[in-house]
Amino acid sequence: MSSPAPRGRPRKLPVSEQRARVLQATARVVAQHGMQGATIEQIAREAGVSRQAVYEQFGDRATLFAEVVAATEESAFAAIAGPSVADTQPGLRAWARANYANMVTFVAAHPEGYGVLRAAERAGDPALTRLRERLAVVYAEASRKRWAAHGIDSGRADRALVTLFFAMTESLVQATWDGEPPDQDALIDLLTEFTVGGVARLQTKASDVIDRLR
Repeated sequence: MSSPAPRGRPRKLPVSEQRARVLQATARVVAQHGMQGATIEQIAREAGVSRQAVYEQFGDRATLFAEVVAATEESAFAAIAGPSVADTQPGLRAWARANYANMVTFVAAHPEGYGVLRAAERAGDPALTRLRERLAVVYAEASRKRWAAHGIDSGRADRALVTLFFAMTESLVQATWDGEPPDQDALIDLLTEFTVGGVARLQTKASDVIDRLR
């Protein structure tokens, strides 16, 4: 009786499935080992395909890595920008919470994504910076509309605030904690209340700050 084929490494797969497996495996390997440390052998083993199959699909490491980074950036942008583009939440608190929840949820569901973008930055491709800039444009525009609804011309304050809020979220997502990490919803609520409180103070007691940022 012939022995069964090794698990996770079928002899033949449709081309589309091979590509999907290799891209997913590359994201995991790059997130763990970085661009320099990731090898085709590691990726092939993780994907359950042959090294030859990887080369046939992507040609070389540079092409494969570039495609993974581009795909990661696009998926992150589409997911994180969604609530701000839709802009369906009626109030500032609900809108802010939906956006924070979306960022945190995306990172939790795609832990390799942030690692890929950081690895790209270290290798000279400013993918994470590019993503932040693209998201900032979308969120700042949505924020500007909300300021305008209160009769306030926010000038460049909205862009500055959005940059701060992204930085806070990234810091919390990357933070290490003694023992079990805090409840995810509690962190989202913390970000939300901090944001709402800060915006309220800018509107009522520190409006001169906005004037100086126009």
